[in-house]
Amino acid sequence: MSGKLRSLSPSLVVALIALFVSLSGTAVGAAVVVPLAKRALVADNAKKLQGKTAKRVAALAPKPSAGVTVTTAPWSLNANAQNDFTTTCAAGKAIAGGYDNPVGTALAFDTRPSSDGKSWKLYLVAGSAASSGTLYAVCVA
Repeated sequence: MSGKLRSLSPSLVVALIALFVSLSGTAVGAAVVVPLAKRALVADNAKKLQGKTAKRVAALAPKPSAGVTVTTAPWSLNANAQNDFTTTCAAGKAIAGGYDNPVGTALAFDTRPSSDGKSWKLYLVAGSAASSGTLYAVCVA
């Protein structure tokens, strides 16, 4: 074994202090460790940013796609009826969908994209009264 000790990393030092404080059970020692841990976290985050300003980091984020649209279609069910409804995108692929239910009560038991990805499907089941509303499909170009 070498007679030379390796230098300890700052995170290991903070962890060891926290360990000894937790073993002693005093809240006073914890008051010293928490600010040290926060400073170590800030230092780690500063290394990850590599000196970039917040504005430069935000500029690196991908821009939202301008090709997002929402397609709608009406739906209606008689009392105690059920049906599989489809809302088709005019262009692109369907990535999400849903429904609203302003008249009556209906529950969705399945919501999914179609096999070709160009529409969104919902399997709705009506309650004891007739139900109707609007179907939605979120589409990306």
